[in-house]
Amino acid sequence: MQSICFLVAFGACIIGKICGMGGGVIIKPALDALGIMQVAEINFLSGCTVLGMTCWSVGKSMVQHESQIDLSVSTPLAIGAAVGGMAGKQLFSTVAGLFANADTAGGIQAALLCTATFSTLLYTIRKDRLTMLQVRNPAVCVLIGLGLGMLGTFLGIGGGPFNMAVLFFFFSMPTKVAAQNSLYIILISQSVGIITTAVTDSIPTLSIILLCGMVLCGVLGSEAGGRINKRLSDRQATLLFEGSMLLVMVLSACNIYRFLLK
Repeated sequence: MQSICFLVAFGACIIGKICGMGGGVIIKPALDALGIMQVAEINFLSGCTVLGMTCWSVGKSMVQHESQIDLSVSTPLAIGAAVGGMAGKQLFSTVAGLFANADTAGGIQAALLCTATFSTLLYTIRKDRLTMLQVRNPAVCVLIGLGLGMLGTFLGIGGGPFNMAVLFFFFSMPTKVAAQNSLYIILISQSVGIITTAVTDSIPTLSIILLCGMVLCGVLGSEAGGRINKRLSDRQATLLFEGSMLLVMVLSACNIYRFLLK
């Protein structure tokens, strides 16, 4: 089981680094589909892996002066996402408590993730034909981040492709610039989420080897993804982003069947 989790974390974080999705949007549905642990355990492992990956990625880009993060936009977005993340966590706990079977909540997550990812894919394909905005107001950024944080945490993915779609539409960022800003937002929101989980004593019982191994594989995946990203054009990165969303939709469909229909 551990080797499978490590491979999933490594591969997801390669794609997450290139596409700015953080990796959780693939780790979460992939481990759900494998059915090797409970939903709450997967959510926590995914969050810790993404936190390690984004911390390494953002920190390295800043140290090497390669950062393209627009702090005036992404910081208020991240603050909003952190607050929204706490609300999203509480919302998921409330929804999960409505059902006797914890798998039902996982099925709801899968259905919403599939729907939201499909909508994001359609937007990404058509975004060149649409008028994009140039939002600069900090208060508006916080509100946008609030919605992102609630959605990402409720779905257990940390942000994923929705960050990218928002950065495309509201801030007119090209793919590679949006990817760096998305990882920064995920880093801040996931940090607050993990701290909240620790403070509320709701950390699930997990193997420390599994946890540390997945975080390490996330960091290695980020490093590999960063090297690959330097060889890709914006167009190639966008195509990979679109392909990853198709993968997420397939995994989500499998989880809908497994949790709700089987």
